[in-house]
Amino acid sequence: MSDDTIRLATMGRIIRRRRRLLTLLAVVGALVGYSTSLLFPPQYTTSASVLLPGAWQERELLTQAEIATSSVVLDRAAATLGWTEVSGSELRDRVSATTADGNIITISGTSDTPERAQRLSDQVAQQFVTFAARIAGAGADPEAAARPEALRQMVTQTSRRITELADAADPGKSVESVQTRTELAKLRTALQEAVKKLEQADPTADKANMVVMGPAARPTGEAPPTRVQLVVGGALLFFLLAVIGHLASARMSRRLRTEAEIASALGSTLLGTVDVPGERPVHRPAGRGPRAKVRRLLGVDVRWDVPAPRASGDEAGRRVRYRRVCTRLREQLPVPRRLLVLVPEGDEIALRAAERLVAEAEGEPLLRVVGVSVSRPLVQGRDDESGVLVVLSAGHWTAGELADIAGACADARQEVVGIVLAGLVRARPAKSAGEPQGAGEPPQDATPVVAVGVDAAGGSA
Repeated sequence: MSDDTIRLATMGRIIRRRRRLLTLLAVVGALVGYSTSLLFPPQYTTSASVLLPGAWQERELLTQAEIATSSVVLDRAAATLGWTEVSGSELRDRVSATTADGNIITISGTSDTPERAQRLSDQVAQQFVTFAARIAGAGADPEAAARPEALRQMVTQTSRRITELADAADPGKSVESVQTRTELAKLRTALQEAVKKLEQADPTADKANMVVMGPAARPTGEAPPTRVQLVVGGALLFFLLAVIGHLASARMSRRLRTEAEIASALGSTLLGTVDVPGERPVHRPAGRGPRAKVRRLLGVDVRWDVPAPRASGDEAGRRVRYRRVCTRLREQLPVPRRLLVLVPEGDEIALRAAERLVAEAEGEPLLRVVGVSVSRPLVQGRDDESGVLVVLSAGHWTAGELADIAGACADARQEVVGIVLAGLVRARPAKSAGEPQGAGEPPQDATPVVAVGVDAAGGSA
């Protein structure tokens, strides 16, 4: 199985087993987004476009965009609008200018109502055009402005002088006189065309004529983020943070999952693994207080990072596993003796496996199931019990917790003779009434009977 498939399966397991908690956190995130929308009133944004005729370079367009949002333009716009609660400096956060293709500057204004947003964009665009025209007029040199007219008069005088020279030339029709008059006429025409091209190439004449391309459109909807976006965004953010938190906690988890790690933590050998039929992992910590009730209500009392139960064989196959463990236990013990079957509290899978193991042992050896607290382990054995068999499920306990259990056994002078791992499996559907059972196979709904041994003092084991 690829890593991507494992990640998808993990995500699905989180959503499936933590759906109550994730739903609650999503609702909390939606409420946070709604509260945020109440703190910030709705805003409306619209834009007005200004056309800059002529040839403009990109740097010049950027300069004009900066001028459109300068303090001079915004102060004049604020004074014209007459909004007492808004000054020119406050408009800097509400007005922006960008350049577009075709020598167009787009001026956007934001306000709390559509009407005010429209007025703001139109007024800033108008003040920008006025200010830009004033800059172009104030920056022009008076002498340079008078030069085209002086040049035009000079061309007129030169043309008149050329005409006089042409008339004063030899009135005859000699070749020289005709050529002289032709050259003078060409010179007069060239002068007139040069002056015309000079006037058309004047850059200040075109660049000063900026045009506002119509009034700004009145906005019909709120500017993002809207209230709906804040609510949806808050719910999605809390949902994703919860999922990421689950993945991070699983990544940092120190619970032991492999057989070698568990055997090393308890300092004993693994006798085998047994199957416990069931629908889903059951591992609920003990507790009856308000905190435990809340955990059960939110569904966080069941581990989510335990894989889904794998498919199991028939009842006969599961029984063989228990009998093999009992056989290995008899072979390991030198003489028949009583053993204490230790199950961590809260591990219901291991408890069911221990009860089934006692039934399959049939008194050889005599087994007694006892729960032990993981937080403060204490083993209270009897004089006639000479060993401990630890039954637990993988993926629930850390190395430190298992080491504490082993230490409690050592304090009680009880040797850990073996370890049995219990795993949850999916049982096959029960056979119909008309279908015969397999040879030597007990009924599917048969409950194993826990074997109880009686010692000489009359106590049960």
